[in-house]
Amino acid sequence: MTMLFPFINEQLSGMIWRMEIDSLTDTIFLEIRNSEDKNVSFASIDLSNGKTNFNNVSAPERWLTGIEAGYDGILLLHNYQSEQAPVHKGVIAIDNKGTICWSNYTYAFDHLTVNGPVLYNVQIQPKKLFLTDIKTGAMIRQYEPLIDIEPVNYITVPQILPPSYLNQDLPIEPHGNIIHYLEHNNLRIVSLHSFNTGQLKQHLYIIDGTDLVYEDLLNADIQKMQPESFIMYKNSLIYIKNKSELKVLNL
Repeated sequence: MTMLFPFINEQLSGMIWRMEIDSLTDTIFLEIRNSEDKNVSFASIDLSNGKTNFNNVSAPERWLTGIEAGYDGILLLHNYQSEQAPVHKGVIAIDNKGTICWSNYTYAFDHLTVNGPVLYNVQIQPKKLFLTDIKTGAMIRQYEPLIDIEPVNYITVPQILPPSYLNQDLPIEPHGNIIHYLEHNNLRIVSLHSFNTGQLKQHLYIIDGTDLVYEDLLNADIQKMQPESFIMYKNSLIYIKNKSELKVLNL
């Protein structure tokens, strides 16, 4: 029996609020929020070799900023109009060294395509969409929906199933009579909740045949059951532990 170990184990400086994966470069981008300091920072990690491209990078606006998308190694950020309004404004591009390569505060992000990001000028009505060079911010041409199609993300999320689906004993009794379940390369990946001595916990298990080859405690003493706790991206199992630690296993 071969035990599995994390390929990437990265402790971040705050709560991992959002993740985006750039499938062109196999890069995962993280938005990390620290509500005590009212600070948001960003990180970039190469999923193919485990290298951290950058960490603790902040935009000029240190709180009202968030991730839009990642494409071809570039991270796109937006600002918010205000703390009370969810409306996005502006576009900021960060390269794989953590440096701002361009920004435009009259543009706004609309969506990502196989050919790059589609933006629009907020000062022009009605809205006119255009394809943008993500390296420079230059407008390439008008958006063409027939060729500027949605990119494939290679992400698989687990199913919600009853524990009886596995037809075998689990290491711990599931709480709530549901599990999150996924099969990959003859491995069975299971996330479940347990409730013992007044504590609700969330666990992750990887099973090879009848053998337990990996386990981790994802969250301890939580107040309510959590949504799906992991995803598969190509052959990478990606999950967050204790809301601030990124773990990746190659399966």
